[in-house]
Amino acid sequence: MTIAPPLARSTLDRAGHRRSDPDWLASAWPAARLLRVDSSAGTALFRDLVTGDAADAAVGAVLQLVLSATSDADQSSAVFLGIEPDGVAVFALDGPLPPVPGTRPANLRDVGHQLDDRDAGLLTTALALLNWHARSPYSPQSGQLTTVGEAGWSRVDAAGNQTWPRTDPAMIVLVTDGVAGPEGRCLLGNNATWPKQPGHRRFSCLAGYVEPGESAEAAVTREVLEEVGIALDRIDYVASQAWPFPGSLMLGYSAVADPAQPLKVDAVEITEARWFTRGEIQAVLTGEGIDVGTPGEPAMVGLPMEVSIAHFLITSWLAL
Repeated sequence: MTIAPPLARSTLDRAGHRRSDPDWLASAWPAARLLRVDSSAGTALFRDLVTGDAADAAVGAVLQLVLSATSDADQSSAVFLGIEPDGVAVFALDGPLPPVPGTRPANLRDVGHQLDDRDAGLLTTALALLNWHARSPYSPQSGQLTTVGEAGWSRVDAAGNQTWPRTDPAMIVLVTDGVAGPEGRCLLGNNATWPKQPGHRRFSCLAGYVEPGESAEAAVTREVLEEVGIALDRIDYVASQAWPFPGSLMLGYSAVADPAQPLKVDAVEITEARWFTRGEIQAVLTGEGIDVGTPGEPAMVGLPMEVSIAHFLITSWLAL
């Protein structure tokens, strides 16, 4: 079984050839499934599949995305996501979530890792697409207001200029010393923009946007040098996943560097960077925890949220 980052999973056929087929879309609508999403909050409705708090569940999907039947009132505003394996079309609609007995709203950031492949793919695609519509009311060519085209996969101004969904590429890298076993180390940083929490300090992989005219690998080299001041010996691509908050594609890498190099932290972006052994990371994940504070000012380490590709990169390295 191939292991993929949480938001890189999907069972949906995007059926791009149907986006410009209004007759087919109209015929598919009555029997289609409708996913209602509040893009401003990043939420959809879910039904719990296990008793108790979802956070207490062990492994596998513990929440189920709730889809509804379509109605004539929603047809003009819905966007086409694709076709499910059973041949049924799925559309998404942005707006406040209606009250549905036996369901609760949840944010993709919080529950994405608890969803099965089908639900993860549906909600990630819907959020990415609807977020783009919400922030793209005007044509970048003419400045005119735009309307929805191609069943939600483009926007068009009065002159016929088309705009298509934008995805911003960003790299994220787990730098390690290349050593196997519990003493092998990875380099993590605390971002200067993260909220400060007394007694808690979150560490994650180094990341940044790919700049114009730059390859993803060049961005990895540049960002690591800028943020922590070290050179890399090797860079390897691992995996990618969408990050629809609001519209990025995270390109995940691993890299090897000599930990003897002095760390030179860019305080504008990173407040602290340090090397952690596999044993220390394991202690954090199992709840034992490790203290990186100073005498009289303890600070327990926190790791990235489970839905993130940073968490995927760290736990994949941990298993080596």
